[in-house]
Amino acid sequence: MRQLRTFEAVAEHLSISRAAANLHLTQPAVSMQLKQLEEQIGLQLVQQSGRRMSLTEAGRELRGYAQSISAQLTELGAAMEKFRSRERGLLRLAMVSTANYFLPKTIAAFIQVHQGVRISLDVVNREAVLSALDDNRADLGITGQPPEGAYLTGQYFMDNPLVVIASPSHALSKSRGIPLNRMADEVLVLREPGSGTRATAERYLAARKIGYVPGCELTSNEAVKQVVQAGLGIGIVPLQTVQLELEAGRLAVLDFEGFPLLRKWFIVQRNDRRLSAVAEAFRTLLLEGNPLMENNKTIAA
Repeated sequence: MRQLRTFEAVAEHLSISRAAANLHLTQPAVSMQLKQLEEQIGLQLVQQSGRRMSLTEAGRELRGYAQSISAQLTELGAAMEKFRSRERGLLRLAMVSTANYFLPKTIAAFIQVHQGVRISLDVVNREAVLSALDDNRADLGITGQPPEGAYLTGQYFMDNPLVVIASPSHALSKSRGIPLNRMADEVLVLREPGSGTRATAERYLAARKIGYVPGCELTSNEAVKQVVQAGLGIGIVPLQTVQLELEAGRLAVLDFEGFPLLRKWFIVQRNDRRLSAVAEAFRTLLLEGNPLMENNKTIAA
């Protein structure tokens, strides 16, 4: 590339001395690089007639390619700058469905500041979030459970409490301090296998040897809320997902002992990949720009 740049300068000025001055090189250095290029190509590129220098036919052909290559290198530099810049580029996020209740506002605030950034958002369950990171299909993942595996790191940025919900007409809706063993008599509406919410609830109940009557198995918190509201069982969901229903009186939180279960939100990334400037800026916004985030903790399995 140095030889092509040197040749381009010689072709433009048709003078070794002026090309050397333009490139901030010595004249012998320019002559040497020009000679090496001619030897590699196997053709004479410039010719001297007295004090006048001109390009050979091969030299004129090569100059066109050299200019094209130079333009492409400039374009390449501009393209790479997009990835170094926080103002442009693509941010690929994978998040669990529960994050839908708060993350879009954060994304909107981020785009207002970084208007040239494009967002690719994949809303899936926890297993699929980790799979997207594993396959390099996502820069960052948002999940409610710390990652498992030495190649992933999760950083806590916000609390994510789980509560037991029921229809307002449920017999326990007005009770306080409900013994946890009463849950064994209830039909429990569940999320699908692979859901972090389900895994947390099942681990908690199993550790205390509390059983339950399995009810519907659903793939979203919205579906869980609808089934519970219809009186077909009780559910365990993140508190952030039911604020509107609680305010409207369509659902009630049951005061079971041990609840709410205090989970946390984590932003997850691969240890072996350097984040782009855009991804780093979004990560910083979550970790430092969230007023609910007080004690930042890094958990690496």
